[in-house]
Amino acid sequence: MKIGGEAGQGIQTVGDSLARVFSRSGYHVFTSQDYESRVRGGHNTYQIRLSDRPVTASRAVVDIIVAFDRESVALHEKELSEIGIVVYDPAMLGETFAKPNFLSIPFVDLAVKDGGNRIMANIVAIGAVLGMLGMGIELLFDVLLSTLKKRDEDTVNKNKIAAVAGYNYAGHNCVQCSFSIVQLSNRKMLASTNDAIASGAIASGCKFYSAYPMTPSTGIMLYIAGKAKEYGIIVEQAEDEIAAINMALGASFAGIRAMTGTSGGGFALMVEGLSLAAMTETPIVIALAQRPGPATGLPTRTEQGDLLFALHAGHGEFPRVIFAPGKPEQGFLLANKAFEISQKYQIPVFILTDQYLADAQWTVEHFDLNGLSLNEYRTSGEACSGRYMRHAFTDNGVSPFCVPGLISGLVVTDSDEHDEEGHIIEDAATRIKMVDKRLFKKLPLIQQEIEPPLFYGRNKPEIVIIGWGSTYGIMKEAVDILSKKQNIAMLHFSEIYPFPSVDKFDYLGMLKGAKMTICVEQNATNQFARLMKTETGFECSALINRYDGRPYLLEEFLGELYAHIG
Repeated sequence: MKIGGEAGQGIQTVGDSLARVFSRSGYHVFTSQDYESRVRGGHNTYQIRLSDRPVTASRAVVDIIVAFDRESVALHEKELSEIGIVVYDPAMLGETFAKPNFLSIPFVDLAVKDGGNRIMANIVAIGAVLGMLGMGIELLFDVLLSTLKKRDEDTVNKNKIAAVAGYNYAGHNCVQCSFSIVQLSNRKMLASTNDAIASGAIASGCKFYSAYPMTPSTGIMLYIAGKAKEYGIIVEQAEDEIAAINMALGASFAGIRAMTGTSGGGFALMVEGLSLAAMTETPIVIALAQRPGPATGLPTRTEQGDLLFALHAGHGEFPRVIFAPGKPEQGFLLANKAFEISQKYQIPVFILTDQYLADAQWTVEHFDLNGLSLNEYRTSGEACSGRYMRHAFTDNGVSPFCVPGLISGLVVTDSDEHDEEGHIIEDAATRIKMVDKRLFKKLPLIQQEIEPPLFYGRNKPEIVIIGWGSTYGIMKEAVDILSKKQNIAMLHFSEIYPFPSVDKFDYLGMLKGAKMTICVEQNATNQFARLMKTETGFECSALINRYDGRPYLLEEFLGELYAHIG
């Protein structure tokens, strides 16, 4: 189903409430949003797909359209299925549609009459959808109680009455409704990948998060801020991204696990801080939520355009790690791995997400808490007494990292090249030894910790589709459909750099044995395919790219694949 209207009409409230009702009913749910970069007006949609089997992408066809404005009808009526219905309030749209697949419901009149306020028109609409589906309304009452927990009892009751009014009206008047949704067992959790990344950070001991709000990364900061008091976390809204990364570096140097997050142009401002982290070997986790650029680009839309930017950003040469989860479960565990690796090797680690992942919500059975690691890598005890050499040469390149204030020795580090104690140097011999320590000794060890891509589909496939990050869901659904008739499989890379070796899984051997390999990316220049060729020499036989700021819908993506495989 799709809810459409202007910003400010409560589109997200309707969508979120219905999605939570469906997930608590035991259904698998996938939601996505499309909105413009403005506070009020424009045209926004919230799409919900529910099923009794896992769903990981949106479809082009919808069964119910809830239209809060005329544009929702004009733009989306053609998307209706054969049994599809458009629900609308003639008073809101200023027009009546005499068509069999249109159902008029007086959202505003019912809100005023039964709830006492026209602002509850969207609550009436939520009740109406549940009435059309033949579902019970009790779970909606639970959702309203949790949503309105800070409101008084009278407000909650009026919202319930408004919802019942819409529910009864639709139940009695939608004679063409042929939907039948029953409650299943085992309620499910609903989460976005940004929420999962934030949860993983908290579970990994993150105690400081600093950022300047920037779509689509802001959700991570808001989630952590919402849990800050409960878990003892400091969340700082910095004056800009330069301050944000430097605050996080200061916190990390002082001995606590720290993270920052941004998007697009905000990361451009962070680049000097990234180099500072590398030179001072200060651990930092950076969430980079991609959106179309350059400059402000399309700030509320999606793209995978910053992979090579994250890979090459910074002055000089230093090790870094890049992760790109494709679903909430990966976001949760990779956030944990990002903290572990950044602390263990004293390096910056990126988590790449994008607008699609930030706003899409998935039902999740649970997060794998047994998959978490929480090790202490800070040096303590006798090693921090006496002469403290912050950048001491070691066999593995990892130097003692004591907590300033808890040691008796002098603490020195510097953004200039330095000696083992941290003092500035100019001599060539020390420079070479420091580069070898920071880069060449650490990098092979880091690469051993990188996991191979996820393989899914038929064994010994003739066709392999390859993707990274947010293309996971659309590729999986395509493989599920096509593998009934095609010998097809997918490789999804979520641990991207250092590029995974073939020691744990010879994915290159499998790719070389396939008749066709198709790399799928949401950018114009095949950034991942080029990285793969650079690192492995392997070149995909076909490429699928989308760079209009919109994610793939299932039918569109299948069409792209059919164009290649016939």
